[in-house]
Amino acid sequence: MKVHRELVGTLPEFRNAVVTIGTFDGVHKGHQQILTQLKEEAQKTDGETVIITFNPHPRKIISSVPGDVKLLTTLSEKITLLENAGIDHLVVIPFDHAFANQSAESYIKSFLYHYFKPKTVIIGYDHRFGKGRVGDYHLLEKYGIELGFKVKEISEELLNEITISSTRIRQSLLNTEVSIANQLLGYPYFFRGVVMEGNKLGRTIGYPTANLHIASEEKLIPGNGVYAVEITFSTELSKANGFGKKKGMMNIGIRPTIDGKKRVIEVHIFDFDEDIYGQTIKISVLHHLRGEVKFDGMDALKKQLHQDKLDAIKIMQ
Repeated sequence: MKVHRELVGTLPEFRNAVVTIGTFDGVHKGHQQILTQLKEEAQKTDGETVIITFNPHPRKIISSVPGDVKLLTTLSEKITLLENAGIDHLVVIPFDHAFANQSAESYIKSFLYHYFKPKTVIIGYDHRFGKGRVGDYHLLEKYGIELGFKVKEISEELLNEITISSTRIRQSLLNTEVSIANQLLGYPYFFRGVVMEGNKLGRTIGYPTANLHIASEEKLIPGNGVYAVEITFSTELSKANGFGKKKGMMNIGIRPTIDGKKRVIEVHIFDFDEDIYGQTIKISVLHHLRGEVKFDGMDALKKQLHQDKLDAIKIMQ
């Protein structure tokens, strides 16, 4: 898949472009149905699949409370998922007030038609664009006749499914209902973090942890609790040290038994004792084991961690 981040001077002449437009946050099962439609249409017309997406998320620019935007996928994660789905081109549009405020006619003529010369545009019946969000499916269809491209509709049923799925996935993750989120996504929810130095208290009770710093403030982090997880190291680290995927358990929370002050993400990697400070690791969240509990001292915590490890190994087997 080719990723294009600039419009002027860098876009190729797409061959019979079959275009769809959206944020595709999570690239979940509902989105995957649209991608299948896109690829089937391109195959019929010997065309190329083109997805137009936006960065930052439009709600971050036009929302009255932009800080509330929490995403299932960062841009780099979305790129990887769309590439794995077999899309030919992804065009990332820098979304700003100037783009949001162009007229609907300008959006169609000066943006969509001028840069993409689409053969087919696949769009939802409720898609809105242009200043005041006055542009809609019918306006696009009208200009399609004039400019020579077809407009195909994504069904209301599928669009409703996508909206419900995205909302449900976010709520499920925040409510620690990982199995529901993963089922709707079609893959285990994941995030990446840089391993930072902590207080090394875990080492003293036999459960050393990698303390993670999440670079993206927009990335949605699941609710507090203990999880069974799979850890993937960076390609460079894997090649240099022969590290494969590892199993482990993760705690998200304020550690009430220890200090209860700051929310942390810490991962205990099973059968692993290497120095990975400063490295970025990927955490795939497989199962929720239990909620966060305040224990009566370190011995009780250690006993529970032993049980958590047994539970995590059993579930992942």
